Amino acid sequence: MEKTLNRIHPVSDPEATYFLQVSWEKDLGTGFGILLSDCQCAWTGTVSEAEISREAADIEMDREKYVEELRKALVAGEESAGRYNFVIS
Repeated sequence: MEKTLNRIHPVSDPEATYFLQVSWEKDLGTGFGILLSDCQCAWTGTVSEAEISREAADIEMDREKYVEELRKALVAGEESAGRYNFVIS
């Protein structure tokens, strides 16, 4: 299993620091687990392969392109800094 951990500062609260961990078996396209923490609370969830396919279809984006965008936003970290914004609600 592979994992990444990134520090994020959401645009909804730029002074706050959150930690985003993403874990997956083969690649993000087969589904992944996600954990978000502000160091006081933590929230977890999973995203299935079917959910990824459904979301890509909903926004009319090629599935492989959608998975690549997910990788950039959730896994790449510093490589994609400034390109993606997070809103915590």
